[in-house]
Amino acid sequence: MALLRTITRPDSEPVIDGDGVYLRHPMMADYTAWSELRDCSRAFLVPWEPTWSLDDLTRASFRRRLRRYTKDLREDQAYPFFIFRNKDNLLVGGSTLSNIRRGVTQSCSLGYWIGEPFQKQGLMTTAVRAMAPYVFDVLRLHRIEAACLPDNEPSKRLLVKAGFTEEGYARDYLRINGAWRDHILFARVKGDPSPD
Repeated sequence: MALLRTITRPDSEPVIDGDGVYLRHPMMADYTAWSELRDCSRAFLVPWEPTWSLDDLTRASFRRRLRRYTKDLREDQAYPFFIFRNKDNLLVGGSTLSNIRRGVTQSCSLGYWIGEPFQKQGLMTTAVRAMAPYVFDVLRLHRIEAACLPDNEPSKRLLVKAGFTEEGYARDYLRINGAWRDHILFARVKGDPSPD
């Protein structure tokens, strides 16, 4: 089970501990590792993501991304995390809890990516599992939603292993790599059994 801890930084940044990974909010000091990992994984990631901007990997673009993250955090709209491997503190990917809906819904959407060198090692499954206690116990949300392309078998397996249930099919759900694409919808709700 993941634990939330506070590390000694001026902003008391939350860290989510998982089995072999930890997650924390992105910082400017992460730029080089992030840009290098995204660059070497570009061909691997592009088919599954929104279209990358021409300046996507620049320092200025990363700085703008961090400003947006700060605003989203302050307004309880989204919670971005970078995922690091415990044994060597290497950045392996990222995950975002976005579209936070309070009121009667109390839900969020989960997005994630992993660098190509770190695929098929169980790191993302572990990270997604570790986020559930944070969502349910810290953010006090009731539901986590996720979606993946119908032909993305690794992502579907990951979500099932992380305790999500397939709930439906959404036509033209998200614009991925420049085209509106259908998605399979998954969710996990508070009280669902924890995956083994």
